[in-house]
Amino acid sequence: MISRIEALQHIAAMPPIDEVESVPLQAGTGRTLAEPVVARHTHPPENMSAMDGYAARIEDCTLGNALTVIGEAAAGHPFGGTIGAGACVRVFTGSVIPDGADHVIIQEDVERTGDEITIRDPQGSSRHIRAAGVDFQSGDVLIPKGQRLSARQLSICAAANLADLQAYRAPRVALLANGDELRPPGSELGPGQIIASNEYSLTALIEAWGGSVINLGIAPDDPAEIRSRIESADQADVFVPVGGASVGDHDHMKTVFADLGFEPVFSKVAVRPGKPTWMSRGTNQLVLGLPGNPASALVCAHLFLKPLLARLLGGADLETRIPAALQAPLRANGSRESFLRGRIDFSESGARVVTPASNQDSSLLSPFVTANVLIHRAVDAPACAVGDVVDCVLLD
Repeated sequence: MISRIEALQHIAAMPPIDEVESVPLQAGTGRTLAEPVVARHTHPPENMSAMDGYAARIEDCTLGNALTVIGEAAAGHPFGGTIGAGACVRVFTGSVIPDGADHVIIQEDVERTGDEITIRDPQGSSRHIRAAGVDFQSGDVLIPKGQRLSARQLSICAAANLADLQAYRAPRVALLANGDELRPPGSELGPGQIIASNEYSLTALIEAWGGSVINLGIAPDDPAEIRSRIESADQADVFVPVGGASVGDHDHMKTVFADLGFEPVFSKVAVRPGKPTWMSRGTNQLVLGLPGNPASALVCAHLFLKPLLARLLGGADLETRIPAALQAPLRANGSRESFLRGRIDFSESGARVVTPASNQDSSLLSPFVTANVLIHRAVDAPACAVGDVVDCVLLD
């Protein structure tokens, strides 16, 4: 049994996927860039009006002065001439500023009669113009290689005039549940049977972390059937079997992968929940086995599967931890690093506080309904009282 840190060191040593594919911009969310995003043009491309009003020379914009309106520049329809002394052009937000102008008088500051405006409010210095290139210049690196794209970054990719992005291929993750007792949701349950629930959260998490899921369904406790399902997914980069990894007479998962030539990387991790988490490596495929207990599977997915997918995508999982004051006492921890489900809120005074779930049993899913963090407890951590500050790993 190795420590969590040792397990993560093994994960960090795995080679990333180096296959690159072109991804349409609209499908870019969650993809990892294989090439930097480089601006293909300057943004904005020209000096643009930030307000509705009149473009003029600031030296002509004195209080009470009258200016002649010589034309209009609507957004997308620039004015073709040049603004000289005593002249102005009607502009709108997003209009190109005509040559000769260095100021926009907002429309509320003038009184217009026919083709003449009179300035009714002091103008001060030049304002209300967005300079060409104020956002970025052609050739600027906007997002570096290796960055995983969020939805908020797609707009700048579009503004940079990119219709497609070069991204690393998403890791293909084969999910395989195991157990004679498991049945899909909606089933009529017989004696000793339970609903298989892990795949739904795990699928959502894997996709959120940049992977592509291959669902191998539920394999019974039959080595031949387990092997058949594994062999059907030769395109998978990672197998994630859930369950079947303990030492019981009907736990066949590790044995089947070993028979298929997968070499053990580690077999147990000193964490609670999740000790049965294991990893093996084949010629060009990996296995990260998760415990069958629902809470253990979800906790260990965050602790180990998330960083594995980040590694395969060429990056690293930057675990987000935040401190919070306990709302309930915690007993001393034992010889395994522990991660307790909890919920962070804010007190009436604005302080960040965390409440551990009252029951941390590894078979329970109900604590995840409200949990938004895992409370980290180091090996042999002492008991904590209400108000003590603990480290919390964000789940969302």
